[in-house]
Amino acid sequence: MPIFHRQAKAISRATGRSATAAAAYRAGERIIDERTGEVHDYTKKRGIIHKQIFLPIGCQRMTRTALWNLAEAAENRKDAKVAREWEVSLPAELTAFQRREVAREFALALMKRYGVAVDMCIHAPGKKATTETTTCIYSPARGF
Repeated sequence: MPIFHRQAKAISRATGRSATAAAAYRAGERIIDERTGEVHDYTKKRGIIHKQIFLPIGCQRMTRTALWNLAEAAENRKDAKVAREWEVSLPAELTAFQRREVAREFALALMKRYGVAVDMCIHAPGKKATTETTTCIYSPARGF
């Protein structure tokens, strides 16, 4: 029987979070936050099955580092919501290919509906989880 989990969260400076840190963690990468100079290094993180960036039509290709530093730079306020994050469980009953396609369709729907860049990462099940999860982080700032 499928177990459904969905959680939406704001990535807000008011709570001490940053888009660069969230993106680095979800993607298992190293990102330097140009605004603060802080280095977010999650290159030792395991379990990332797939990661992909979706950009609206007309946007130039960019790295994950460039994307999330642009999102941070687009907001000036110290309490700004610099990004939003969706975490969704992927049904274990689907094949790996089908789970990837479900996650991809969700990311594309967010991109098209809001006209924003979306950073999608699929994670293997954790110690307590039995299903893969996808996390889509997107910036409410437009015009990348």
